[in-house]
Amino acid sequence: MNFPGTVVLETERLVIRPFCEADAHDMFYNWANSSHVTRYLTWPFYKSVADAEETLNAWVKEYENPKNFNWCIEWKENHQAIGSIGVVHMNEEIEEAEIGYCIGEAHWKKGIMTEALKAVMGFLFVEAGFNRVCARHDTNNPNSGRVMKAAGMLYEGTMRQAGKNNMGICDLTLYAITKDLYFKHSS
Repeated sequence: MNFPGTVVLETERLVIRPFCEADAHDMFYNWANSSHVTRYLTWPFYKSVADAEETLNAWVKEYENPKNFNWCIEWKENHQAIGSIGVVHMNEEIEEAEIGYCIGEAHWKKGIMTEALKAVMGFLFVEAGFNRVCARHDTNNPNSGRVMKAAGMLYEGTMRQAGKNNMGICDLTLYAITKDLYFKHSS
């Protein structure tokens, strides 16, 4: 495996890039201040831009570690930060990366997160050399599972009461794809 860190990725509609402190305003107003967006996440909605600034200061420092993969999703049309996607867990022994993501409600159901997830998966397989990419979602949030499926991940199972988020203890559905399946479907 290689660890090139969080590099800039680009798709048709998105620039997927490292966060910077200047993203605090967009982060707060485009997704982090919404209890609706954070409902199935593990962190509470932010109450001020200062909350976003504090998070971003920590994230920017973490970019010194080349094993850190944490991207800002920027909408090319207006250059605004509209969400985040990154590796939330890594198991180097089996070369696995688990992805987590969120996006502002104004951008739901437009294929944007699927576009970002596909780009990140491609990077993790091709550039970083991972063998497996997975993601989990609360079973009460099936739209997140639709993103995983649309990006090419396969359903692997549901783990009963295996997670906790802002809604409490929850069942988690697991999706994953391996490098060989990714390349088989990409060709």
